[in-house]
Amino acid sequence: MLIFGITGTLGAGKGTVVDYLVKTKGFTHFSVRNFLLEEINKQGLTENRDSMVIVANKLREKYGSSYIVDELFKQAKAQNKNAIIESIRNVGEVESLRQSKQFYLIAVDAIQKLRYERILIRNSETDRISFEEFISNENREMKSDNPSAQNIQACIDMSDAIFFNNGTIEDLHVQVENYLSQIEKQND
Repeated sequence: MLIFGITGTLGAGKGTVVDYLVKTKGFTHFSVRNFLLEEINKQGLTENRDSMVIVANKLREKYGSSYIVDELFKQAKAQNKNAIIESIRNVGEVESLRQSKQFYLIAVDAIQKLRYERILIRNSETDRISFEEFISNENREMKSDNPSAQNIQACIDMSDAIFFNNGTIEDLHVQVENYLSQIEKQND
């Protein structure tokens, strides 16, 4: 059983990697975003990025920095199939998942303007923002000394592989395939 975590900058293509692994490789998808949206709805909050950050940080403060991914990891282990946990944003989450010998952390990044254009096309509830707000959100989530907060840059720095998604979807798929081949060779 392989467990992949996926991290990366906003709008870089994390979901595209997830979709590819699910559709072509049979991975099961576990989403931090969906976990948080369920919690936001339970609390009657507005579904937006601010609510997601606030709820995630409060859960981490109350239950520990890896709480969210630990809950998703339990679900993945119960299914005993290759799984991908999307979106790793906290160092404690990476450290907890690293306890599994079959865990690999993938980061996805792309040019900032291209990432903003992609979120406009995606048009989810949390994506309907100005470029200035996009930059502000990213800056807020990229680095923090608070162990309960998002620290995307530290997670990227801890990744086993970084995919640069400045080209086509097919180019990104090639990077995924190349990485899977690397893992397969390591495990032989």
